[in-house]
Amino acid sequence: MANQMTEMLKGTLEGIVLAVLSARPAYGYEITARLREQGFADIVEGTVYALLIRVEKRGLVDVEKVPSEKGPPRKVYTLNPRGRAQLEEFWTTWDSLTARIERLRTEHLTTKET
Repeated sequence: MANQMTEMLKGTLEGIVLAVLSARPAYGYEITARLREQGFADIVEGTVYALLIRVEKRGLVDVEKVPSEKGPPRKVYTLNPRGRAQLEEFWTTWDSLTARIERLRTEHLTTKET
C-alpha cells in the first residue's frame, strides 16, 4: 500500500506543493512540515527541495532570500501568476481524473452486486 501511495504522489506532488504555496509563501522545510500536518507523513524534505528547484526553473514561483536566525538565508517561495495558472490547471485535471475514477469504482461496485 505504501508503495502505491508513493507512486501516486509522484504524479501529484507538484500540484500539492503549489496548493500549499497558494495559501502563503514558505521555505522548503516549512512546506514539508505543512504537508506532514495534512497527513503526507511519508514525504521527505529532499523530495520537496528537488521539486522546488524544478518549479523555480519553470518560472512557477518567485524566490526571495530571507535572513535566517540559524545558518544561511532561507529561500522563501511565493506562487506567482504563472504558478497560479498551473495550479488551476492541476485542479481542473484532478477534478476530471477523480470523477472518472469514481465512475469506474461505482460501475465496479454495481457490477459486483449483480
